[in-house]
Amino acid sequence: MARSHDRASLSPAPPSRLTHEVGASYTDAETTGPAPAPGRGNDPLSDVLRTVKLTGALFFMVDATHPWGVEVPRTDRVAPAVLPGAQHVISYDIILEGSGWVCMQGAAPVRFEGGDILVFAHSDPYLLLSAPDQQPEFDSIATVEFLREMAAGRLPFVVEEGGGGPERTRYVCGYLGCDMRPFNPVLATLPRFLQVKRRNYAGDELLDHLVELTLAEARTRRAGGDSIRLRLSELIFVEVIRRYLETLPVGGTGWLAGLRDRSVGRVLTLFHEHPARAWTLNELASESGLSRAVLAERFAHLVGCPPMKYLTLWRMQIAARMLADRPAKVAAVAHDVGYESEAAFSRAFKKATGVSPAAWRDHHVASA
Repeated sequence: MARSHDRASLSPAPPSRLTHEVGASYTDAETTGPAPAPGRGNDPLSDVLRTVKLTGALFFMVDATHPWGVEVPRTDRVAPAVLPGAQHVISYDIILEGSGWVCMQGAAPVRFEGGDILVFAHSDPYLLLSAPDQQPEFDSIATVEFLREMAAGRLPFVVEEGGGGPERTRYVCGYLGCDMRPFNPVLATLPRFLQVKRRNYAGDELLDHLVELTLAEARTRRAGGDSIRLRLSELIFVEVIRRYLETLPVGGTGWLAGLRDRSVGRVLTLFHEHPARAWTLNELASESGLSRAVLAERFAHLVGCPPMKYLTLWRMQIAARMLADRPAKVAAVAHDVGYESEAAFSRAFKKATGVSPAAWRDHHVASA
């Protein structure tokens, strides 16, 4: 495969920027207390992941020997190879053994080791290397071609790479598709790069069981194995997000931080249980145990927008999914998400997506 000789676009920056601007690293020992219990219906995290259509796209294992390295391009270049038609692709790696380095533009190299989970939630290119100062074995063009061959089923689940040295790193690569328009609050709250560290991963945790099930399924080579591995990859990603939610530091902001807050989390649960209800700030304040002013301020601080703005955005995401999944009438969708007026719904939908509900529906029906 072709080799890359230009790493100027991924040159390191001072280490402090990685923690504050690029991503974060968390351990199981750093939990800040239990999240509030879900409400009467489904919990908001499950609701969001279902509505944004989280879909396993590709899942395989790499057995690398020193020296090794791969350059992964922006996910908008990866998406056509692994999941054509996906609005967005997330990549993540589960490090089974060994170590290596993550290099991203504008950030210092970050070391990873066995037990770590690396999540690249946005479209940033990155490098995985056995040493931070080496050239990747596979450049971005070779990586896209490799992923295309893997997605077509022309490569084995376990692939080998590297120079054949005694030091070995084994890791599982996963790619997932999801919607990001008109509204994906989970994706919006994740950093560019997330490193979840597990200090004790002796096989007694759910994540370890899911990984072991995936590897066992790969070894058996039974009919339907690809489908099972992709579903397992979705479950692994959800467990990683739950781990991140449980270990958020005190004082953080974002949708997941709001979910952990008892009062704001209660309001989010109500919105997701009854999105079509004509909620008022007075009702929400009563349910949350806060005054109107305090609730509005705390919700906006944590989630990033006022409560009613969030409700409108979430209604638009539900409507977008309904319009894409079935040829529903616009008036029926408007009613289902809480609008008595089709015209008012159409205005809100176009403001959120840039197109009318009918155009959104027709585009997805035509591309199905």
